[in-house]
Amino acid sequence: MAMILSGPEVRRVARGIRRRVRRLAEPPVPPSARRLVPDPVFVISSVRSGSTLLRVLLNSHPQIRAPHEMHLRTLAVDLTKPYTKKAMSQLDLDQRELEYLLWDRILHRELVRSGKRIIVDKTPGNAGIWERLHEGWPKARYIFLLRHPASMVSSLINNRPDRKLEPTVREVRGYVEAVEAARNALPGLTVRYEELTERPHEVTQEICAFLGVEWTPKMLNYQKVDQGPFVPFIGDWSDNIKSGKIQKARPLPEPEDVPAALRDITRAWGYPC
Repeated sequence: MAMILSGPEVRRVARGIRRRVRRLAEPPVPPSARRLVPDPVFVISSVRSGSTLLRVLLNSHPQIRAPHEMHLRTLAVDLTKPYTKKAMSQLDLDQRELEYLLWDRILHRELVRSGKRIIVDKTPGNAGIWERLHEGWPKARYIFLLRHPASMVSSLINNRPDRKLEPTVREVRGYVEAVEAARNALPGLTVRYEELTERPHEVTQEICAFLGVEWTPKMLNYQKVDQGPFVPFIGDWSDNIKSGKIQKARPLPEPEDVPAALRDITRAWGYPC
């Protein structure tokens, strides 16, 4: 038996049909309107992997802006009212995309303020959200920064003597697993901290070639460029980085000193253990 709609129900259905027709008639959002910075560079690394050193070397290039850690992943958009969500949905914007727009605007603002053409974000927490970064910036470029996992553990404990070994190993394990997952899924350039400190000239040349800029020896004199403050929570603040000079990495740990929970990933990264 056919259902007979009342006057209000007919009008409601008609409104729904008109909305769908209007949406179909609207042009799609062009790629140029999605991101102000279509191809940022993200450093994917663990904590205590030498990412601040890499940052200041990159930031010393006249075409590369690499500010302190920006922690974009912690900047969220709050749709405080139901009608806010409804209004944004009519613009094809959900909370996820709104956050991308916020992050993109911050990257663009910093890039324009610097007068340079390439922006780099080196926040170690990016390792945990690499899938979101790839979703938000399909054309992004990635530098994977590796360091011997046991060296990262030692660096964390030396920096904070109150740390316990077991939870520190777990923390590093979480980071290196995320870095390895990103390396296996995304194209990019792999850089080793030990090689960066041992052969900074050659390694920075490789990075410049990857980023499509001409290498300059100015990159190795990072003390001559304003790098911003070296303070906790937005990068390394040790005496080594404050010295303005590239310090050689500590010797690799002996195999017997590598925690058991890190031995498989240490071997996978090509380090002896």
